[in-house]
Amino acid sequence: MDFAFDARTEELRVKLLAFMDEYVYPAEAVAEEQRDGLTSPWETVPVVEELKAEARRQGLWNLFLPDSEYGAGLTNLQYAPLAEIMGRSPQLAPTATNCAAPDTGNMEVLTQFGDERQRKQWLEPLLAGEIRSAFAMTEPEVASSDATNITTHIRRDGDEYVITGRKWYISGAMNPDCKIFIVMGKTDPDGDDIRRQQSMVLVPRDTPGVTVKRAMRVFGYEDHSHGGHAEVVFDDARVPASNLIGEEGGGFAIAQARLGPGRIHHCMRLIGMAERAIELMCRRAASRTAFGKALAQQGVVHNWIADARVTVEQLRLLVLKTAWLMDTVGNKGAHTEIQSIKIATPRAVVDILDRAIQLHGAGGVSQDFPLAELYAGARTLMIADGPDEVHQRSLARRELKKYL
Repeated sequence: MDFAFDARTEELRVKLLAFMDEYVYPAEAVAEEQRDGLTSPWETVPVVEELKAEARRQGLWNLFLPDSEYGAGLTNLQYAPLAEIMGRSPQLAPTATNCAAPDTGNMEVLTQFGDERQRKQWLEPLLAGEIRSAFAMTEPEVASSDATNITTHIRRDGDEYVITGRKWYISGAMNPDCKIFIVMGKTDPDGDDIRRQQSMVLVPRDTPGVTVKRAMRVFGYEDHSHGGHAEVVFDDARVPASNLIGEEGGGFAIAQARLGPGRIHHCMRLIGMAERAIELMCRRAASRTAFGKALAQQGVVHNWIADARVTVEQLRLLVLKTAWLMDTVGNKGAHTEIQSIKIATPRAVVDILDRAIQLHGAGGVSQDFPLAELYAGARTLMIADGPDEVHQRSLARRELKKYL
């Protein structure tokens, strides 16, 4: 395993670091000011469109997509350090470079499983950053940690599918630029194979019977930058049968293919969040005095900063190993490592952010620093894309299988 940056990765790292310093970090405060003047809190603030234009001009666009026909053609190992850099400003940088979830996963689905018409109608405007999208799987009435539980019904009626069900925490759905949903539901609810009961269909937002009911808060945040997280109701919403992605019964497999890269992308960005937390801790410790000496001279602060640095270095190596395995032996071959980073990274980054918040005192829980919002995002990732306990269960069973 050689994790040295190749020439292309290093070139993009240098450009992306400069882009963050010159454009993204200064835009954070601007975005907050502009949001106060919007007619709807879910609109995209003007500075984001300016960032997107600059990122495209610099070639920092669709870096996540390994398919060179549609994206940058980077491997997971090449993309990992770039995603880490973007994770330092998760509210702006991923959107600015068109590398934000859930659009990334949806574009990967359309690239791998969409037909020519679907790619023309929906993938192309997503790649261009002209529209946003949402992935509708999680439901309030069932334990969605087990995707086979979903109850949304997708019924074939002649040349149409009729969708009925209720979803929630559908990321991005509050954004008016969100024009298309990828909806997972059951086309064969009584089928013998519980992993062949589900299918995925494309449902335009303006389809009659589709209602975006409300925004779901996350630790009190409405997450405006990502377009919110919505409750969405499908009440006999009809779409052409040609909106089926792949084949009937293929929804579970498509979901697994989608979530593998998504999990590593989240972990890459989480490391960037931790790096920013360490930077803020150091700056705070160097600038504040308590009980007669600088916080930077307090032994407990030394412990927090040292432990955070050790943790980040460990996590980064595990994430890079996972990325390398995904590139060399595929997602299935890297299954253990994908689950390992999904368990370890959010948990550790939450702890680092918690220490950073503590070091900042009241400022740490305020809107004047990004720490509280970063904490909310990191803590949520202990649930999103499968809660920790599901990954622990699967990982333990795989280990035990060697001995049973």
